[in-house]
Amino acid sequence: MGEKGLDEQVGQHFGRVTHYTIVDLDTDDVNVIPNTSHHMGGTVEPPELLKKEGVCAMLCSGLGRRAINLFEQMGIDVYVGASGKVRDAVTAYKQGNLQQATMADGCQEHTFGGHHHNH
Repeated sequence: MGEKGLDEQVGQHFGRVTHYTIVDLDTDDVNVIPNTSHHMGGTVEPPELLKKEGVCAMLCSGLGRRAINLFEQMGIDVYVGASGKVRDAVTAYKQGNLQQATMADGCQEHTFGGHHHNH
């Protein structure tokens, strides 16, 4: 939701947060970039913006089918169920506690439907 990196709160709507926190799990480097997507007056979709930064997995609280489809087209895996601070979301991801989203999981209200799929 802002520029605090690992100490920032995970936003409830990934497209409308002011910044994205990018964590390199190999080096633990943290890079905070502004959200310059079309939601914030830019010209690109959030998945395009994140793909340019080399992102291969996106952690969020939940999102709709259209967004999941856009991320899948960019080759970015989506994991839902993230909450708390960014560091909490990264820890949950590393521990396998976030659910990988598929088109079947998305809904129009941007909430996670609770379906369980293992890949």
